[in-house]
Amino acid sequence: MPNPLIDDRTLDFVLHDVVGLDSLLALPRFAEHDRAVCDATIDSVRRYSREVLFPAYRLLDAEPPVLREGRALVHPRLQEIWPGLRDLGLISAGRSTEIGGQQLPFLVTLAAILHVQAANCPLYSFLGLTTGAAHLIEAFGSPALKERYLAPLLEGTWTGTMALTEPQAGSSLADIETRATPSGDHYLVSGSKIFISGGDHDLTENIVHMVLARIEGAPAGVKGISLFLVPKMRPDGGRLAPNDVKVAGLIHKIGWRGLPAAALNFGEEGDCHGWLVGEPHRGLAAMFQMMNEARLVIGGSGVATASVAYQESLAYARSRPQGRPLANRDASSPQVPITEHADVRRMLLRQKAIVEGGLALLLQCARLSDLAGHGEGEAKARSQLLLDLLTPVAKSFPAEKGFEANVLAMQVHGGYGYSSEHLPEAWLRDQKLNSIHEGTTGIQGLDLLGRKVMVEKGAALRILGEEVAATCARAAKAGVDPAWIAAVGETGKKVGALTGELARRGQERGGEAMLLHSADYLDLFSSWVVAWQWLEMAAAAREALADGRTPGAFYEGKLAAAQHWIRTEMPKVDALITVCHEGEESYRTVPDEGF
Repeated sequence: MPNPLIDDRTLDFVLHDVVGLDSLLALPRFAEHDRAVCDATIDSVRRYSREVLFPAYRLLDAEPPVLREGRALVHPRLQEIWPGLRDLGLISAGRSTEIGGQQLPFLVTLAAILHVQAANCPLYSFLGLTTGAAHLIEAFGSPALKERYLAPLLEGTWTGTMALTEPQAGSSLADIETRATPSGDHYLVSGSKIFISGGDHDLTENIVHMVLARIEGAPAGVKGISLFLVPKMRPDGGRLAPNDVKVAGLIHKIGWRGLPAAALNFGEEGDCHGWLVGEPHRGLAAMFQMMNEARLVIGGSGVATASVAYQESLAYARSRPQGRPLANRDASSPQVPITEHADVRRMLLRQKAIVEGGLALLLQCARLSDLAGHGEGEAKARSQLLLDLLTPVAKSFPAEKGFEANVLAMQVHGGYGYSSEHLPEAWLRDQKLNSIHEGTTGIQGLDLLGRKVMVEKGAALRILGEEVAATCARAAKAGVDPAWIAAVGETGKKVGALTGELARRGQERGGEAMLLHSADYLDLFSSWVVAWQWLEMAAAAREALADGRTPGAFYEGKLAAAQHWIRTEMPKVDALITVCHEGEESYRTVPDEGF
């Protein structure tokens, strides 16, 4: 059986039994859609991903884009794929019908996107970055910019990028040096950006860069950053003219090799035109709209990359005969599939727990995004707070634990795992990039502990506690093992107490003392949040079994994975809480010469 990429039944289970898509479709924003439309959207993307994108993955990984005469050229196979990929409609799926979108819930769009990411993860970035750039223009652009740029972006005849990072600044956006000088109705932009995904290619006639830069005389730091629209080719009457955007080089990556990542120079000849998007010196606040959307999509990539590898290792384990059960000492008896061996079953179940726990978390965040954008009253505000809290987790957990899952998929393949004839080694390379893209895991930890759990005196954390309590009540009513419920509930209390302790530590001893173990805090917080999702899935599985729904083994598998995650991860959370509580400081106090 071909690799399914994302398990169909599991996706349907999470969408409808766990997250509750139908409740979203009751909102006025999505009144024109029903379950049949949503299912058809997902199915069309699923089929294209399985039939076209996945078969091309190995080729595009082996032969990445090349730079010739100052232009990035993608593989000819991608030239053939692009029209069909663009025509799936994913760029505009969530945008308003007033500007040519389909006005679908983000929950449905993300469920479809996961198939593209699992089939050929780098290719979705061409679509996703274009969606994000268009949304920035829609939200903050002038009427003239909207009229000129929205349609070709949403149609995919042009693509978009986000151009933030600079060689000397890295993740420290406060230190960017790209400049913008007023010049009539536009600005002249000069500077360099690096690691720009999709920064140059020959798929479309134009690329629209969303660039962070400083207007001359702007304040230092993040308060002096503005956002500019800088096209590769600027509209000039009825034609497109070069806009002094040059490719300085391509980055040779270990993964995501089908997508060019470019170093760009703006204004080498002093003639790079850029147009202000939004208010001067408010560019970073606007760009965070695109960055937060991208963080959820990168989380999706983490889930999808772990999922396709899990499915591959599961199929391999079922078909690979090797050895005999420990109790069988008869060397003449037939060998058994390696799924008969306990350690292989452990590795498979751990992958399942990571993949499906991450899937549930991502789709819950997509639902919250829909409610935050299109809900009403208290539900709208509550959803926004909870979404902001969970976004660092939704971005980092699938990448970090997804990498662990990819390692296990490779291990299941044994000696074949590290050979290029099998795909797990390529997916392992792809997965590593997800912990770096859109803010490293370390940055996500600082964001979670330093900002998100502290906002409005812990309001978001209180809301999360209420959601976990509601899940515990549902699980108890459904007949889920009381020990699992107690483990999740008690861990939540410990996380709350630790958070309060760290907040007081920050007030008394400063931010460094508070944030010393922000990475450990993110780790333990993420494990607890995913345990909450597994408890929700366990409740839904128990309800399905009580209703006599089949196949029973499908729901029993969900209960086994829930048990594995809750019973093996919650003790690890306790250990991390102890480390944070004690403030272990070896890496703070070690002298530089001691490394």
